[in-house]
Parts: sequence; C-alpha cells; structure tokens
Amino acid sequence: MLNFLQKIGKSLMFPIATLPAAALLVRLGMEDMLDIPFMTAAGNGILENLALIFAIGIAMGFAKDGSGAAALAGAIGYLVLTNGIESINDEVEMGVFAGVLAGVVAGMLYNRFHDVKFPEFLSFFGGKRFVPIVTSGAMVVLAFVLGYLWVYPQYALDATTSWILNAGELGVGVYGVLNRLLIPVGLHHVINAFIWFDFGSFTTASDEVVRGEINRFLNGDPNAGYFLAGFFPIMMFGLPAACLAMYMAAKKHRKAAVGGMLLSIALTSFITGVTEPIEFSFMFLSPLLYVVHSILTGVAMVLAFMLDVRHGFGFSAGLIDYVLNFNIAQNPLLLLVIGLVMGVIYFVVFYFLIVKLDLKTPGREDDDELAEEETTEASSGYEAKATKYLQALGGSENIKSLDYCTTRLRLQMENRDNADERALKRLGSRGVMKVGKNNLQVVVGTTVEFLATAMKNQMEHGIPTQAPESEEKAEKAEDDENLKTLTADEFAMPVEGEIIPLEEVPDQVFAEGMMGQGFAVNPSGDVFHSPIDGKIVNVFPTKHAIGIENDLGLEVLIHVGLDTVKLEGNGFESLVDSGQQVKKGDPLLRVDLEKVAAEAPSIITPVIFTNLESETVQVHKKGNVKLGETGIVTIK
Repeated sequence: MLNFLQKIGKSLMFPIATLPAAALLVRLGMEDMLDIPFMTAAGNGILENLALIFAIGIAMGFAKDGSGAAALAGAIGYLVLTNGIESINDEVEMGVFAGVLAGVVAGMLYNRFHDVKFPEFLSFFGGKRFVPIVTSGAMVVLAFVLGYLWVYPQYALDATTSWILNAGELGVGVYGVLNRLLIPVGLHHVINAFIWFDFGSFTTASDEVVRGEINRFLNGDPNAGYFLAGFFPIMMFGLPAACLAMYMAAKKHRKAAVGGMLLSIALTSFITGVTEPIEFSFMFLSPLLYVVHSILTGVAMVLAFMLDVRHGFGFSAGLIDYVLNFNIAQNPLLLLVIGLVMGVIYFVVFYFLIVKLDLKTPGREDDDELAEEETTEASSGYEAKATKYLQALGGSENIKSLDYCTTRLRLQMENRDNADERALKRLGSRGVMKVGKNNLQVVVGTTVEFLATAMKNQMEHGIPTQAPESEEKAEKAEDDENLKTLTADEFAMPVEGEIIPLEEVPDQVFAEGMMGQGFAVNPSGDVFHSPIDGKIVNVFPTKHAIGIENDLGLEVLIHVGLDTVKLEGNGFESLVDSGQQVKKGDPLLRVDLEKVAAEAPSIITPVIFTNLESETVQVHKKGNVKLGETGIVTIK
C-alpha cells in the first residue's frame, strides 16, 4: 500500500511541474503587474483544469513506459467519470480526486492491456488502442457507484476541510509538521495535492469557482495563503542556516571539501525552495534532528498565521516565488523577520545537537571512512556514472522498476541487500532510504532526471553490469596482475585534431579529473573512430558520447564537446550500437561540427579513462595529430 501511494506521489510531480508556468501567467497578467487580462486567463486555463491534467499525468506515471496511450486513457476516463456522476447527482464534487482516480485506473489498465491481442477482424482495436476503451468501461461502472455513494465521503472531506481551514493556528501547524514528516516516505506530495489544489473554494469576480490554496491565493481570495506563507521562512532561512551549522560543525580539514556542496544546496533552497538535498543530508543521521526540523516548520506556519501573513507560490517557497507574488501578499515583510528568527533557531539547535550528539553530518565523517567514501559527485557527471550506479545497485537484473521524482531515484529491487550504500555515497548520493521490503530511494539531487534516463537506456540495451565487489575483492583488484595497462601501440588517435591537456579544458568536471584521467582534443575531423579494440558499452541517448571497454576492462569515454547533452542528439549520428564489438579505427560517430560549434559552448572533446584506480595516464604528444596515429598515451 505504501508503495502504491508513493507511486501516486511520484506521478503527481509531472503535472505539478506545470504550476510555475500557470502561476507566472496569472501573476504577470494582473493589474498591478502588466495588466494583460488574457494572460491571467491563460494561466487560469491550467489551474482550472488541474483535475484533468492530474488524470493525464498520473496515468503516464503509472504506465510502465510512460506511454501517451495511457495519458489519453486518463483524460477519457476523467471525462467519462465526471460527466457520468454529474448526470446522476450534480451536487457531487470530487475535485482533483476524480483526476487522481481516473489516472490511477487508466495507468493500471494500460499496464494490463497495452499488448492485448484480438482475432484478425478485431485487431484494429487491440494493443494500446484497447486501453481507452476498457478505461471508459471501467469509468462507467465507477461513475454509477460514486454518483450514489460519493456524497458520504464528500461530507467527511468537507468536515475535515472545514476543521483544517477553521482550526486557526492549530490546523496550519499540524499541516506544516505533517508536510515535513511525510517527506521520507514520499507521501508529502499526496497531502499537498489536497491542500494546494482541492481544499476550500472561492468565486472570482467573473463568477468562476476556483479550488485549492494555490489557485485561490493567485486569484485574490482574501482567506487563502495561510497554508503556504509559513514555508518561506523555513526554505529561505531555516534550512540554509542548518547548512551553515553543519559547515561550522565540520572538522577543520574537511570544511573546504564540504563547503561548496553545502553552499550549493543552501542556495538551491533559498532561491527555488527545493529542500530535499538538505533534508536527506541529515534525515538518516539523526531522526531526532529531522523531527525537530518538522516541528520548527509547524512553528513557522503558526507564527505566520498569528501575524496574519498571507503569501503563496506556484512552485515552492523560495526567493523567486516570494518576489513574484509580493504585491498580492499580505504582510510579506514579516516573513523576513520570521525567517531571520527561524534561521537563528535552526543554527543554534542544529549546531548544538550535531556537536553534542557527535552526529556524522557532512564534514564530520571519521577519517578512515572518508578514505573509502570520498565523494566524486559532479553536476554534469551523471551520464558517466549511470553504469556505476547500476553496479552499485546490484546490476540491472536486480532492479524490477526504476522511477524518479524531483531529487530521488525510486526503485523496486529484487534483492535490496545487494545494493552497496557506500558505493552509492561515493558516487554522490546524499542519502539512501529503505521503504517496505523491496523498495529503495536514492537521493541524487536535481539532476536525477538525467541520471535516471541514462540508467534506463542502459538497462533497456542490456549493457552488462555486475554487483559491487566486496572489500576483499576490491583489495585484490589492486594487485599488480589486475592493473589496467595500455601500451603506446594499443591506442590510436580517434579523430584528427589538436591535443590539449585535460587541465586546460574549460569545464571544471573534466579539468579537475573528476571523470578520470586522459586528454582532450580540438577536432578538425567530423568522424570519430575507435581508439582501441573492444566492445561498445554505452551509446548515450543524446549520441554525444560513447563508452568503449577493452578485454582488460579498461573503459574509454569519448565525450564530444562540452554541455552537448543539451543538444538532444541534434548534429550527431551514431554509427555503432551498444554491445557491438569494434576494432581500433572503426568509425563510431559522425558529427556536424559547424552545427555543434554554433550551439554548444565548445567542441573540445575529452577522451577519458573512467575506471582507473592506482594507474597513471601519460600523454606523450601535443599539438596537431592525425587520425589513427599511435604513440599518444600509455597507462602504467
């Protein structure tokens, strides 16, 4: 049941991602901003149809392959359900729950019937085409049942809504505490959906009825915003202050190493309101610390309510939404005062508890653990780490399903014990959470979507992965007989161009060797060839990079250009497939250099040896080198 609810929460994130656009349009079109009524109306077009959008988004989230057929079935299911209920009892109002229900049913029916086969004379209606049909039938039955029975849960929901909305500071405080406490299991999205999009109603000047705290606030409801305002002090001041406390409590020789990471996630929280990277950095180290954080969130909510502060957001309670909605908020400056107070409280409480209880927050790890678990996380290194993440998770065969939300990988495992948490931490994970018997959540950060996409691609193409080795095997791998060596004749120049030292590459990740040792080339040729004999282990979905492995296990990554993943494959033509055996000199990739140079920061191409340990790469040539020329590098 918990996994089922988590899947709903995860699926909600896709339609919720439309809210910033809606909020921006509604806000900019108002009289005190640009005074463009049609812009506000356009934004309300999203907010007024959230139930339908939820039906579409949740159906896609539940579908095993995110198919558009599931989305269509979700939309049709919602329309059949709502219109059927209205014909029975027009007083029944299911709100966004109707969209949630339609999306869940459509997604589950898609998984069951998307490949169904019929006799030849009915074959047109088979497969994915059958899903909207069977969904319609299921919704007719549900419309009949709910048209007569929903009035009873509706009474209960209305009573609950009335209590929460009228319980004053108690109702606001309870919601604030629950909002944080439910984050570890991913169910905060579910409770948020009802508070933000369904609770309460308001009739606008144009006689349109809008529902939900966000929608009502943006449309001028004088009673909306109390359930949103208290988050601003926490996300803009409280949690960044917690980062400062963790930095101050870090060991002196570790402050420089963790300072950048803590500053990054603190700024993310302050500016955008995305807090999970901070929360997962201490959530598992001390449940007490996280309970205190949840209670302080409730306190901030209560303080904002008692001081009669109303404010709101379209995405989250960060600086962007604070400034954007400042003019329609009530007493918004008081939030800064509350924020400063909460910041002081967070800093004092966190610092005291971390030092007093000797919590192993970032920068306070034992030195012997650091030797094993030094993180090599880099914001743009998700692609090269996809294979290593799969290995740390016990191999692709150990993963039953892979999904993701804003910052987390969400996995169903065959055997969760095969996941190596230390290896995941070395790869940059900020936390690992075990849910139920076989579910695992890995906190990656806001780049999780790109990592998950690369992992799914590797799983689909059958790229070989292995379970992480034990420490004993890892030590054995360091023996001289297992060193990955490379002679001058075994490596050939993959493309004609100018060799550049890796430290001169205008990208910190490559220049500082975070991806591995190697060199870079400023290519003049447009076809890249295999520099070694081996097997293609990875052709990235965006075709801008290719990984090759030789018989000794040496991995070579050719990454054409910098930030070229953003081109989404435009200008690149792959000439090989994953799993294909290649010889030195075989063509791998054709690139439109003019197009890539015009749209990417640089066409400088790092050539990286990604899995070296104690070995050293020596680059013997520089300047212009011809395609296929040997004597470039050796590895000892």
